[in-house]
Amino acid sequence: MKNILVVQDGGRAGGNTAQLVSSFAEGAEDAGHKVEIISLMKNEVKGCLGCNACRYGKPCIQKDSFNDLVPKIESVDLIVFATPLYFWTISSRLKAFIERFYCIAQEDPEPPLGRYEKYPMKDCALLVTAADNFFWTFEQVTSYYKFAIVNYMGFQDKGMLLAGGCGDTSGKPQIDKTNHLAEAYEFGRNIYV
Repeated sequence: MKNILVVQDGGRAGGNTAQLVSSFAEGAEDAGHKVEIISLMKNEVKGCLGCNACRYGKPCIQKDSFNDLVPKIESVDLIVFATPLYFWTISSRLKAFIERFYCIAQEDPEPPLGRYEKYPMKDCALLVTAADNFFWTFEQVTSYYKFAIVNYMGFQDKGMLLAGGCGDTSGKPQIDKTNHLAEAYEFGRNIYV
């Protein structure tokens, strides 16, 4: 059994991203894993100030939800980053959450692969929803995920589910008219197979 933390952003309760996360969590729980979902709509996490007050081993000086989330981040095996596609990449709230990992980095005198510090060893996955489904729709979001989380922080990628064609951004969620919910369930169920 693995402990999984899903960090979800998305502007609509019951929207495409929320439904995708729910299906993923159901699959993972059916496989025997423990899943906790954290909503960035309900837990404010501001962007990094770059003040360096947190270096190394000190908490961030900002008074928001991030410091309360650090024990959860440190205790889980897998962090799933879930977001709607905003301007062709992750949402600003999710990016702010990722930036704040800076305060949990540890000093490393010989960091690998050009990194400046050492981050906790975690598995990671990405869930993204989008109205569009062009051949280029997910290029920016997957590039950021691979560069910042996998290559730089050194997390182990467990996969991505890129759920395009989920309906008009001005209309009601239409992810239920796609195969993405079934794909998310299977992704969660098989994440550690």
